[in-house]
Amino acid sequence: MTNEELWRAVLGQIELSISKANFITWFKNTSILSNQDGVVTISVPNGFAKEWLENKYNLYILRALKGFDKNIQSIRCNISSEKSVSLPQTMDSLKNVDAVHPPENSGFVRKKLIEKPFFTATGPAEPAFHETNLNSRYTFENFIVAENNELARAACYAVSQNLGMAYNPLFIYGGVGLGKTHLLQSIGNEVVKNAPEKRIKYINSERFTTELVDSIKNQKIDLFKEHYQKMDLLIIDDIQFLSGREKTQNEFFHIFNSLYQLNKQIVISSDRPPKAIPTLEERLRSRFEGGMITDISRPHLETRIAILESKIAEKGFSIEPLAVRFIAENITQNIRELEGALNRVIAFSEFHRITPTLENTKQILSQLIENNKKTLHTDDIFRVITDFYTVTKEDLLKKGRKKEISHPRQVMMYLLRDELQMPFSGIGDILGGRDHTTALHAFEKINKQKETTLRVKEELATLKERLYYPS
Repeated sequence: MTNEELWRAVLGQIELSISKANFITWFKNTSILSNQDGVVTISVPNGFAKEWLENKYNLYILRALKGFDKNIQSIRCNISSEKSVSLPQTMDSLKNVDAVHPPENSGFVRKKLIEKPFFTATGPAEPAFHETNLNSRYTFENFIVAENNELARAACYAVSQNLGMAYNPLFIYGGVGLGKTHLLQSIGNEVVKNAPEKRIKYINSERFTTELVDSIKNQKIDLFKEHYQKMDLLIIDDIQFLSGREKTQNEFFHIFNSLYQLNKQIVISSDRPPKAIPTLEERLRSRFEGGMITDISRPHLETRIAILESKIAEKGFSIEPLAVRFIAENITQNIRELEGALNRVIAFSEFHRITPTLENTKQILSQLIENNKKTLHTDDIFRVITDFYTVTKEDLLKKGRKKEISHPRQVMMYLLRDELQMPFSGIGDILGGRDHTTALHAFEKINKQKETTLRVKEELATLKERLYYPS
């Protein structure tokens, strides 16, 4: 078996063990350089991939290799590209929720910054921070790192050290209140700290659209474009709200291209991956998918406890450990809601001058926890389906097999069965009087696709989050 054949066989096994997104991110453009004396040397495209393959996926790779050659004892990675960014020497700083910021000698390559200060037509600009829209509270230092966000955090930090060089564009997606905005603004604040002369802009897509409309109305569209095209770092939050806005998408496309061609950094966030954003122009979708895409998932129990403990220490408050655990066990969906519950407990306790115990914490949060146990109805599922896929209820009910309608209809049938346990005959009746076999087929199709198709799995996760925790 040649090295090429061996690596192809190994990749086939690893692909079955990890998510498709991680497989593409870390194993793309890799190969076996040599296999000698029980040591396999793997060629990787950059230092980021080197650290993750050696520290995160070492056991996966070694186990697969041993399956084909029992004499193999270890692996090592060599970088095949000169343009690379390396992670810290170990992944400990990412795995330990207390170590939320790599040390200064972490191994990140710092690009020397030699740029002229930003001047406007009326003279020197104000200090860059006033131009950025950044909130200084959001930093890498106070971001809690865990398995649900370690890749996103590491990618953001790499970008902040090497604008336009590490991952461009960087696309981060995840549900409401999971820390996307914190990470995005941390990039900007890190750059402000290390290179205050850099021109940075953080803006959400709604405000971007408003500025565009105003510039068109006031006949200042050229100034609008010029302003954005001067940025060294452009951060756009909640890009999904550009969906369906053709003029805004067109202008953003040209700004994107201009910045990208000049190696200026673009960072984007969304509540879903590019493929799942409806009515997004294909040329924009293609640009977004050309960089690095990473997600932030819901925090695990241990992470939620660590977040609460960090917030409690920050506020200089005291809460019994059992009470902290109770909050973490019952507020599970997002960090924003978790912090809101903590603030409620603190406010109540300060007003009554008591230290929160398990019992009074249960009492304080009883209404909030009860409200979170939402009872679903058919109308709720219609609402999230029509909103997510930008279709109407009438589209779902009428006859027709166009993919842009049939897929949302099948997902609707799946959710009616999976979440409400409705009989297939009842599902068929609700969706335009269709036969129960149609509903059964739709359920089985989506049920299979959620296991084999990443896009469908992500769609269902987003839809269920919106069902139970509407923003």
